[in-house]
Amino acid sequence: MKHPRVLLWLLLLLTWNLTTSCDNDDDDADEEILGNWASRSQFEGLARSSAVSFTIGAKAYVGLGTDGTDKFKDFWEYNPATNTWKQLADFPGVGRYQAVAFAANGKGYVGTGYDGVNRLKDFYEYDPTTNTWTQKADFGGSARYGAVGLSILDKGYVGTGYDGNYKKDFWQYDPTTDTWTQKPSFGGNKRLGAVAFTLNDTGYILTGSDNGVNQTDVWGYNTATEQWTERRTLTLNEDEDYDYSSVVRQNAVSFVVNNLGYVALGNNNGYRTDCWVYDPTEDTWTQKTSFEGSARMQPIGFGLGDKGYVGLGTTGSTRLDDFWDLDPTAAADE
Repeated sequence: MKHPRVLLWLLLLLTWNLTTSCDNDDDDADEEILGNWASRSQFEGLARSSAVSFTIGAKAYVGLGTDGTDKFKDFWEYNPATNTWKQLADFPGVGRYQAVAFAANGKGYVGTGYDGVNRLKDFYEYDPTTNTWTQKADFGGSARYGAVGLSILDKGYVGTGYDGNYKKDFWQYDPTTDTWTQKPSFGGNKRLGAVAFTLNDTGYILTGSDNGVNQTDVWGYNTATEQWTERRTLTLNEDEDYDYSSVVRQNAVSFVVNNLGYVALGNNNGYRTDCWVYDPTEDTWTQKTSFEGSARMQPIGFGLGDKGYVGLGTTGSTRLDDFWDLDPTAAADE
């Protein structure tokens, strides 16, 4: 039988080890998870989900969407320097949601979507210098909603979505000639409600669902070679010691800050608040501080300067109009 004093020292040593271990874990977590969310000026239009957004210069443009009944046509400009909203000329097409948008050559482009009855393929150009809209050539593919849009080297790209069937075709829009050209189809499965972003002149498409199954593949598109390259899948890989399965979701939001791609919110077994950042050079994902607003899907997001911006969306039957920014390198402000 051990002496009581020996037992006491063993107990103290065990307690010290446990405390030290917990402290180290906390330190590691603080080092690994960065990002500070801050509430910004509330969106001045009606609360909505499935809106669109694009950026030109130092400003963002947000519009369309639905409150579950009405389909909106209003458009708004957000200026992060003054944290203010300004209403612009209404979108000239029918009100709609789950449309796509991108910017190219200093102008914004908006089209496709759903008006509650019809899937759509019309497209419009917005000129911020004159605050005017001009109808352009219809989207080259079939009328659809839930597609993705992105811009690469002053050309627009639209692909995936739903036209009565899940899609994986991919189209390029040239604003100088107002023409659509079909490109090699997306390398992964067909899908609806995916996200897309452009990093170092490469376009990426990921997440979304195909017939109710959330997709785990990530693909990059090279415009010079017109080839799709698969990147690390959003799964658990014990051999390479990573687990990116938490990034899997649909109807999420994406944005770009400093050549890194961010994915947040969305739906996967419930509404999400977690946020992840993708490094294309390392082909790795890192978790950032979770979004501090309500969990939601079908929000809008964009990057301006050194921050990302996220807002709107739906949680259950409630549409939202709050608006937040993320400083991705700052420690979370408790």
